[in-house]
Amino acid sequence: MTAPQNTAGAFANIRRQFPILDRAVHGKPLTYFDSAATAQKPRTVIDAESRYYETINAGVHRGAHELAAQATLAFEEARRRAARLVGAEGREGCEEIVVTAGATAGFNLLATAIGNASAGAGRPESKRFALRPGDRIVVSQAEHHSVLLPFQELCARTGAELSWLGTDADGSIRSQDADAIITPRTKIVAVTLVSNVTGAVTDLAPIVERAHAVGALVVLDLCQATPHLPVDVHALDVDFACWSAHKMYGPTGVGFLYGRRELLEALPPANFGGSMVELAWLDRPARYMDPPERFEAGTQPLAQVVAAGVASEWLRNISLDAVAEHERAVTQELLRVGDVPGVRILGKSGLDGRIGTVSFDVEGVHPHDVGQFLDAQGIAIRTGHHCAQPIHRRFGLFASNRASVGVYNTVEEARRLIDAVAQVRPYFLGVKA
Repeated sequence: MTAPQNTAGAFANIRRQFPILDRAVHGKPLTYFDSAATAQKPRTVIDAESRYYETINAGVHRGAHELAAQATLAFEEARRRAARLVGAEGREGCEEIVVTAGATAGFNLLATAIGNASAGAGRPESKRFALRPGDRIVVSQAEHHSVLLPFQELCARTGAELSWLGTDADGSIRSQDADAIITPRTKIVAVTLVSNVTGAVTDLAPIVERAHAVGALVVLDLCQATPHLPVDVHALDVDFACWSAHKMYGPTGVGFLYGRRELLEALPPANFGGSMVELAWLDRPARYMDPPERFEAGTQPLAQVVAAGVASEWLRNISLDAVAEHERAVTQELLRVGDVPGVRILGKSGLDGRIGTVSFDVEGVHPHDVGQFLDAQGIAIRTGHHCAQPIHRRFGLFASNRASVGVYNTVEEARRLIDAVAQVRPYFLGVKA
């Protein structure tokens, strides 16, 4: 894996791989700071999806003809590339990676499968996942709704209790409270590695250590980590993890679920249909396939999966260490938005322990107005609660503005955003800049 030198020229070349960044918005050059919602796609990813349809489009894991064989090879290579991106290749090949429709689908798959085990479904070994009244599931105050809600609903179905780790004043998950919150009754701990609101990187080791000490499973949200930081799920010692392709420069509608092989083997299926059953009868229960196929019912979005594999390899070839270093320079400039009068950053105001996701509040101006003002100048940010309402309440807000850095952003773009934000309060409130 070769990494480019960390120079403006190297990343300028990377930026040129994104055709959408050549367009204008409202007559202004596009400045895209909404990668935490969905990242733009490099030409190689766009071409990979089209090339699949043009050359090998066919069903995978079925059919004896040449197109089907080539499509299956491409699909499995994508799985292998996704495994390599998160350090999951090697111990079990790439059989610890399940293809999903996104991280949301992955978390729901887990919650549904565990709920099925709690209802008595699956093999005898599935009982290890069963939840009962009095058991506990722990999340955090910083979780995206795609983590919070599936496990909250699982509690409602099984009688388990939901508890949570709070956050510090800067939005960081209070890992120091792990011993108190994660009790011997805890069966699942589901947390994010990186907050999609504050950009804070979770101090994960104390949480994992305590969870495993009491026999709980650790489920990790990697959505905001995989595009920005080197990740090794084996080294992190987590049991399950989910992430989405569209946040890491891949297509929409695709994600991946990592699970320890022995856990996937014991987990009952969540969805049922073709491609996940080995033998089916009318007069007796079906016998389901081994993982990962057991969790991949129906036809996958095949072209998109192949393109997601290309995005995974593309990121590895850039080197995520180089990506993190480049984004750190852009983030350092972007954090100067907190120096604008009337602007408050939600979370850390410095570089340590964070990525380039910077949410902020403009005093006296609704985030939607801020977003529209910036959009008129060609600057795209996210406004709203970012599907994470509890942590917004922690900051005393219902919504915020979020600027999030991608591999293609520049220091000059960060300055452009800050200059635009500095005009917001004078425009709406008539205050002096």
